[in-house]
Amino acid sequence: MYRCIIIDDESKARILLKAMLERYGPSLEVVADCADLPTGVKAINKLNPDLVFLDIEMPGHSGLELMDFFEGSELNFDVIFTTAYSEYALQAFRFSAIDYLLKPLQPQQLQDAIARFEKKSVKESAKRLEVLKSNLSEGENSNDRRIVIPIGQSLKFIWLKDIILLKGEGAYSEIFLKDGTKLLVSKNLKYFEDLLFDLPKFVRTHKSYIINMDEVLEYSKSSGGMIIMTGNFSAGISAEKIDDFLKRMQQG
Repeated sequence: MYRCIIIDDESKARILLKAMLERYGPSLEVVADCADLPTGVKAINKLNPDLVFLDIEMPGHSGLELMDFFEGSELNFDVIFTTAYSEYALQAFRFSAIDYLLKPLQPQQLQDAIARFEKKSVKESAKRLEVLKSNLSEGENSNDRRIVIPIGQSLKFIWLKDIILLKGEGAYSEIFLKDGTKLLVSKNLKYFEDLLFDLPKFVRTHKSYIINMDEVLEYSKSSGGMIIMTGNFSAGISAEKIDDFLKRMQQG
């Protein structure tokens, strides 16, 4: 059994989540439920949970302040946030590889989050939370955010501005960075298209390519169309994407 703690200022929310976990999370045991972050931190220190369900918007202390109470090496548990945050904030969660449950809670959403928790290591929890806090602080319109990339049994934390392009290779994707690094990730290109969909500078130009528009040097009409990128890289472009691409380039 995994030991878990619920931290939420709304008593009805705590009762509901506890009941849902009894039904849909047989591998989890709720060892405490707390109405505020300081009380939750005391329970964490005393009970040493494997997982914390943490509300973000609470009076007194936001759930995001959890990191202020622990050194990175002390954070040996995973966190699933419960939130009613806006879409831009949810993107920050996705970038940071942090799980979240949207209120009102749905059974399938909860079961999926538990399944992901059971498969992953909590080793990098502190880093993921630091990235989340940084990404949220950057605000809705900032492109200066980081993304968490799973590489084998570890996680890479890279700045979006350092990505030149992504190339799809079946069930895998290659990420090409400004420093010459190439990362092979066991996620298909559709995964990254969905992740980056509302960042205008990242554009899928071809079934096999997503490019960073800030890194485009030239468009060549030869060979059916080719985009020349910084770092001596190039990306294909589909015929139906050319007009939109050129329009975006003219708009800067």
